[in-house]
Amino acid sequence: MPYVTTKDGVEIFYKDWGSKDAQPIHFHHGWPLSADDWDNQMLFFLQQGYRVVAHDRRGHGRSEQVSDGHDMDHYAADASAVVEHLDLKNSIHIGHSTGGGQVARYVARHGQLQGRVAKAVLVSAVPPLMVRTADNPDGTPIEVFDGFRAALAANRAQFFIDVPTGPFYGYNRSGAQISQGVIDNWWRQGMMGSAKAHYEGIKAFSETDHTDDLKAITVPTLVMQGDDDQVVPYKAAAIKQDKLLQNSQLIIYPGFSHGMLTVNADVVNADLLAFIRG
Repeated sequence: MPYVTTKDGVEIFYKDWGSKDAQPIHFHHGWPLSADDWDNQMLFFLQQGYRVVAHDRRGHGRSEQVSDGHDMDHYAADASAVVEHLDLKNSIHIGHSTGGGQVARYVARHGQLQGRVAKAVLVSAVPPLMVRTADNPDGTPIEVFDGFRAALAANRAQFFIDVPTGPFYGYNRSGAQISQGVIDNWWRQGMMGSAKAHYEGIKAFSETDHTDDLKAITVPTLVMQGDDDQVVPYKAAAIKQDKLLQNSQLIIYPGFSHGMLTVNADVVNADLLAFIRG
């Protein structure tokens, strides 16, 4: 399987499909998943003639289960290692949830400075800051994330059933069309990764302040989120992202869940393609 070794010696797994002459789209997955969460989008954009790339975050999926570096700075540096290894240029970087924070930090601190990024997309993404603080009163209380940590430590396998069965895909809403395959695939991806990486990743996605990252991004950026996102409240995320970014386009989807890239892939993919081609 294809791997790249980071500067601190971590083996990062990646997928690289399509013509090497085509414009690359690099996908960044959410917590606690893997590059497989982008299967639908990767196949769709491959058929549209793009080169599609995705990697497993350190400690997730098939990447090395190391003890250290489970923070946004390392996540962004690892993404940069993949980009530089493949020499990707004029790329579109698309991040979901935690992957959106990873994209914001990568673009701001690596990709733009290297001249490698054409556009960015934040899908149901965690920036600017998830946790509630004195300066971020609209954030989610720290007790919620403490609850995540406690549930993960007590019974990760059950926690990773409860999340996709309930709020992640909106399957706890009346009338939801539930797919057991989607739930099982979420569980499969999560359980492939390291419990330590997942535990420490909660702090990374909830307590990292991306305000300066968003302000530094100058490339065209699409912000997408559902207004029924029960994981990352859109008013504290997408709405604020759009205000902080210099060159952004905002789409709020009525009734869509946090996992809309999977359960509403037809709508999301069409809007992604329009933005990329625009």
